[in-house]
Amino acid sequence: MKNVLIVGAGKGGNALLKILYNTDRMKIAAVIDRNFDAAGIIKARKMGIPTGQKWQDWVHKDIDIVIEATGDEDVLKELLDKTTRPTVVIPGSVAYIISELLEEKETLVKRLQLQSDNQKLILDNIRDGMIVINGDEKVQFVNKSTERITGLSKEKFLDQDIKDVIAATRLPHVLRSRRKEVNQKLVLENGKQVITTRIPMINLEDRIVGAFAVFKDITEVVNLAEENTDLKEIKTMLEAIIQSSDEAISVVDDSGTGIMINPAYTRITGMKESDIVGAPASTDISEGESMHMKVLKTRRAVRGVRMKVGPAKRDVLVNVAPVIVDGKIKGSVGVLHDVSEIRTLTSELKRARQIIRNLEAKYTFDDIIGSSEEMKISLEQAKVGAKTPASILLRGESGTGKELFAHAIHNESNRKHNKFIRVNCAAIAESILESELFGYEEGAFSGARQGGKKGLFEEANLGSIFLDEIGELSLHMQAKLLRVLQENEIVRVGGTNPITLNVRIITATNVNLEKAIMNKTFREDLYYRLNRLPIYIPALKERINDLPDLIQHIIDKTNEDYGRNVKSINREAYDYLKNYHWPGNIRELENVIGRAMIYMDMNEEIIQRKHIPDLFGTLAGIQHHSLAVMDNRHTSLQQAVNNFEKDYIQKVFEKNNYNKTKTAKDLNVSIRNLYYKLEKYNMQNLS
Repeated sequence: MKNVLIVGAGKGGNALLKILYNTDRMKIAAVIDRNFDAAGIIKARKMGIPTGQKWQDWVHKDIDIVIEATGDEDVLKELLDKTTRPTVVIPGSVAYIISELLEEKETLVKRLQLQSDNQKLILDNIRDGMIVINGDEKVQFVNKSTERITGLSKEKFLDQDIKDVIAATRLPHVLRSRRKEVNQKLVLENGKQVITTRIPMINLEDRIVGAFAVFKDITEVVNLAEENTDLKEIKTMLEAIIQSSDEAISVVDDSGTGIMINPAYTRITGMKESDIVGAPASTDISEGESMHMKVLKTRRAVRGVRMKVGPAKRDVLVNVAPVIVDGKIKGSVGVLHDVSEIRTLTSELKRARQIIRNLEAKYTFDDIIGSSEEMKISLEQAKVGAKTPASILLRGESGTGKELFAHAIHNESNRKHNKFIRVNCAAIAESILESELFGYEEGAFSGARQGGKKGLFEEANLGSIFLDEIGELSLHMQAKLLRVLQENEIVRVGGTNPITLNVRIITATNVNLEKAIMNKTFREDLYYRLNRLPIYIPALKERINDLPDLIQHIIDKTNEDYGRNVKSINREAYDYLKNYHWPGNIRELENVIGRAMIYMDMNEEIIQRKHIPDLFGTLAGIQHHSLAVMDNRHTSLQQAVNNFEKDYIQKVFEKNNYNKTKTAKDLNVSIRNLYYKLEKYNMQNLS
């Protein structure tokens, strides 16, 4: 149970009071506001919650969380200064977002509950019995008709093994076989005979999650047929059932000509009875194949087919079943389910989750794939480093997963509930990098925002900041960063007052910093500050034993992203990849596997050698050319390396028609680094 102090009882504080009061994990210690007639103060009194006008009287009374809801920056700053470390201070803006998200979640849950209640109401009012079991063969749902037909109450069914309730049931068999059974006879223990259809429930990941049975008391049907010999009356009754249903229903004859629709069908498709009756079954389809015609041809039911119908192209799920009498197909019946509302709710939930996710690190150590000894050492060092406040330097080639490690270190530390800010030092122009990192005061430069702006270091206060490509910083910015590390404070651009910070700094580079120090492009004093806890992340060629696990992980992820069903990779293709030296590391491996899967046929499940692009050809030619040049020149090792680098850059430059951005991307270096290389080898004027 967390003790919460709400500072500010206006509109925002009042809303938060209402939400937190109904939360089991939080206890409101007090509500504070200078105005004793504020709405939140009045409500708190009615709830029996202590109130006050000075938060200073409460902030040290075993308070876990302080929510600043006044919106006053000075109050927030003073709260941050006065509270001790264990106490979490949530700014008003974040509190407002949280309250908005919670209210939005509450609204969405109510809407989903309403939809669920409507579906349950429909199922309870149909005359057919329905039983649903989960993957453990336990009953999860029965409708009222099931109670009537079996003579057993709902309590006798729920959470019971289906075989203990209906001994002759075949639902477990359907669960195991994953095949439906249509129109099967069954004698219940009370002597009643039913006709039942049993269908397995398979989710989008092709996993069996349960099964359900829909059954009809045929004794009741026989009696009804005997009592109602007039076929016109029977037809009228069936039409009344269809017309009163909230489900959109359409019926076609054996030739695929429409013979009946109900009002719900018109509501969803926007098409009237005159548009459908007497017309081909495909009349209402704007995108997709006619399921009526498919069912008439195959004599098999289809379920959950996605298509668009009507002039408005309404997105629907379609279930169609054949009508078979004495072995002859007489037509088919289709039911449409409008999924546009569900899709809207799903989109809103994803947006809410994305807002929350952007405030935190995405990955943990569980997301890092690797069981080789080299990787175990790196992971152990990172886990130890996560528990200390020391700055961490992640070293390794490009594409080895340095950012993944940074996320995991933050999530393993005691700062995991605070912000995690990511900065690519090479991706931000030098002219604006300082103001982005340290913020600026009003009027600091032309175009500066009124009131100034917080920098990324301030945003990361009490959390972690990850500075990628640290080796690309200019000497001027290195001096600024050194001050942060030494003094734990920053000064905004155009400002004079230092701002004290408590930030965990994680840096990463693929540059040889020791060589950069020798070349006077990196400060030695900054190096020693950053290198307190260096962690080397091995290249893929150094942990080639991890290749099978990495490949399988990439296959699973790509299946999820692109809707494929690839199972694995064959031995020949794996051996080919194993013999490659992987200069682009994991990033290059993801590219190769992803490209192979994209070009595979939809029915192929195994990656073969033919799917893998040529990894040795172009580079081998360049290597051969460069080695030949080196053999002829009899130069030193450093000169030979420079010659190879120059030749390689020139080849890639020519391949990209001298486009510097594309060349930098292919070389996997920053554009700033490419310009440096071009100047070094006097290649600026190539065109």
